[in-house]
Amino acid sequence: MMSFLFIIMGMGGCEDKSNELVWKISPESRQAVIQNEVKGIVFKFCLLNEDGEPATVFNEGENFSFYFSVTNNRNEKLYFIPKFAYSNDDNFCRIFSLSNQDFGKPYFFRGVELIGIGAFPFESNASCVFQQQWIDNRNSAWEWEHAFYESLNREILAKGDYYTEFKYNFEFVSGDSESKFYTNTLSFKVYFKIQ
Repeated sequence: MMSFLFIIMGMGGCEDKSNELVWKISPESRQAVIQNEVKGIVFKFCLLNEDGEPATVFNEGENFSFYFSVTNNRNEKLYFIPKFAYSNDDNFCRIFSLSNQDFGKPYFFRGVELIGIGAFPFESNASCVFQQQWIDNRNSAWEWEHAFYESLNREILAKGDYYTEFKYNFEFVSGDSESKFYTNTLSFKVYFKIQ
């Protein structure tokens, strides 16, 4: 039996709303992808249909996936720990109805290996990609970026209007000087419809 190291990583502290960048899309916006660059880092968030295409409208019974990527467009090597996916308590990959009913996440975060920042190189032009299906029937734990997860075997969502959103303040370490830099709090929100 595989043993896991469990740790809790929080995003505590005060949030200054004036420093928050809010990005939203919906079926009405005619855009299916949130993609923006901040400090030479490109952030992309969307939902994918069963054909792997970005979408905000899905047919009843269709499975969909969450897609989130962070790309280093700077001309320098960085280090980046993807802590945005290392929690069960945040909203990353969580689904809500428009009346705020919480449908949860498609996975359970089991823990992450206790290793240093050197295990997370982020070369220039490299991307860190998290992709996860809503209905994930894997029967064993799986690993992504030194963290461990297990599927919660969610069911198909009924017809209706939903959204997924999360906020995060991203931290990067410069490979040359070992200095840190941060983004503002980035807020991603995708409204979507199941018809």
